Amino acid sequence: MGDPRLRQQAKPVPLSELAHAAQVAAAMQQLMSERNGVGIAAPQIGVGLALMIIASRPSERYPDAPNMDPLLLINPTLSWQSESLETLWEGCLSVPGLRGRVTRPHGVAVDYMDLNGDKHRVELEGFPARIFLHEYDHLIGKTFLDRVASSEDLVTEKVYFEQICTA
Repeated sequence: MGDPRLRQQAKPVPLSELAHAAQVAAAMQQLMSERNGVGIAAPQIGVGLALMIIASRPSERYPDAPNMDPLLLINPTLSWQSESLETLWEGCLSVPGLRGRVTRPHGVAVDYMDLNGDKHRVELEGFPARIFLHEYDHLIGKTFLDRVASSEDLVTEKVYFEQICTA
């Protein structure tokens, strides 16, 4: 939190830089795994490129998360979002120790490129959609704190796990 690189818009990854994107993705995957994250974007490791990994799985931080294989998205664009909204608690590897209530669409459709330069579209619902939107915010220079309606919707992780998560 406070690193100015988190407030900058990520640049698209050119086809000529896919080998570099693979190296960045490997570093992202390692950090995400070490910190029990379910997603990460390149700006979180100080790299201003439009790439992210979403990897929903149950963990200490997200015990009810559904299981999915990690998905690397290069130059993702949001092509659709549902009108149905959900307000849930989020945390962030770049904002350790805090949780915030954030309202986001329940479903999204995303266009992206893979490491071979091939284009894909994926539809995500529920928690995986939330992870995508959270990481997409990092690509446009935002954090979940920008989405919290009021300071009353922020708690420490200690309070979250002791009082909210168990309720």
